[in-house]
Amino acid sequence: MTTHLAVIGCGLIGESWAALGLARGWEVTAWDPNEASRTSLPERVLRPLSHLHELHGWPVSTARLRVTQSLEEAIAGATLIQENAPEQIPLKQALYAQIEAAADPQAIIASSTSALTWSSLSGTLKTPGRFITAHPFNPPHLIPLVEIYGVDETVLARAEALYRDLGRSPVRLKKEAVGHIANRLASALWREAVNIVAEGIADVEDIDTAMRDGPGLRWSVTGAHMAYHLGGGPGGIRHYLSHLGPSQVKRWQSLGAPELTPELCERLIEGIEREAAGRTIPELENERDRLLIQLQKARKAGRGEHD
Repeated sequence: MTTHLAVIGCGLIGESWAALGLARGWEVTAWDPNEASRTSLPERVLRPLSHLHELHGWPVSTARLRVTQSLEEAIAGATLIQENAPEQIPLKQALYAQIEAAADPQAIIASSTSALTWSSLSGTLKTPGRFITAHPFNPPHLIPLVEIYGVDETVLARAEALYRDLGRSPVRLKKEAVGHIANRLASALWREAVNIVAEGIADVEDIDTAMRDGPGLRWSVTGAHMAYHLGGGPGGIRHYLSHLGPSQVKRWQSLGAPELTPELCERLIEGIEREAAGRTIPELENERDRLLIQLQKARKAGRGEHD
């Protein structure tokens, strides 16, 4: 039986989810309250489909895509309902009321929320156990991470299997947290990157170069904890913590908490404009996506993975 993905919200995130479902041979229905978003989706989904073809060899076809005129049509018979609405709790809860009234009883309702918690979203649901937060990392079709949280073990296990079938890498939160895992880490890093600008330690461009050509490379293949395990030499993380842990604490204590004053915002904007060097957002996105594809191809080859 073909798996059926319902994409609710056809913006950038919904576009990626639709492409993933199509590339894996799922039935995909999609709905958005905005007519322009609905009308343009079949054309927009071709770009992420082409990326997935280049990366995995998955087919480029929109034959299984059906854009509907109503939310109820989109979710009828769906296995997984992926909601991608703006980060507004009342709006999302209103959608969930409509979804619950029309969805298959076994359908999983998942939210792509980037920061909101399960508790803040699930309060009005009649069957909250079927609801999960499932946060992808942008762009979702090229970055495999999906961070999930829910309260029903059976639902979570089913969701993990579905996301793995989409070629995603699901991780579970043991308890809910604002920003989940990756956005908390990213926010902590960017806070200090902004602080370095605020304190005049370095400019925006050099901070990004340091990140991109330094720890960013290492983290993309090891992760933060494993990087320090390897940094401990033969003794691993135990040796690192006993010998270099105190130096980490000193660094933590020197980190800042900058205020986004108008002056600091202008410095950040000016720095990004210099770094972008006239390239448009689409041009920068294309460069990012091309490099992400090359990076993941290299990682797959290094691990001996095959599609």
